Amino acid sequence: MYQKFIAIITVLSVTITGLSASSASAGERNRDLARIAAGVLGVAIVGKIIHDSNKDRHEQKRVNQGHVNRGHVVTRERVQPRPLPQKYRTHQRRQGRKLLPQNCFRSYDTRRGQVVMFGSRCLQKNFRHANRLPQHCAQTIRTSQGKRSGYDARCLRGAGYSLARG
Repeated sequence: MYQKFIAIITVLSVTITGLSASSASAGERNRDLARIAAGVLGVAIVGKIIHDSNKDRHEQKRVNQGHVNRGHVVTRERVQPRPLPQKYRTHQRRQGRKLLPQNCFRSYDTRRGQVVMFGSRCLQKNFRHANRLPQHCAQTIRTSQGKRSGYDARCLRGAGYSLARG
């Protein structure tokens, strides 16, 4: 796109230089000035078209910020966790919160500092409704012992879960 623009400018400048170098009478001079004005106007129009084209491409990139998979834009929506069964909810009314097992609460040291989370395997074994935990709280971290997956404790607390004391 830029190569065409530069080529047009070069051709116009050579033409203008050639026109101004020749001696011309008053009538021809006015025609030459009109041609020059038309050339400058043409360059301005081409420059505006290129600018608008680049602007449209930039705005399109901003709209498609999701992941692109084979030409399809994939956007992530926040999915609400499934509600707990009625039996579990009535039990929790007395407690006021959804209680998670204390033995699943872990603290890991990573390169970025300490991470506190509930281990996913432990929750699957010890918490009956582990499949209903909010998926936006799920995380995988890298420790010196390898990768660990679980649920962020702060995120779960924000979603209404708490640690069972006992």
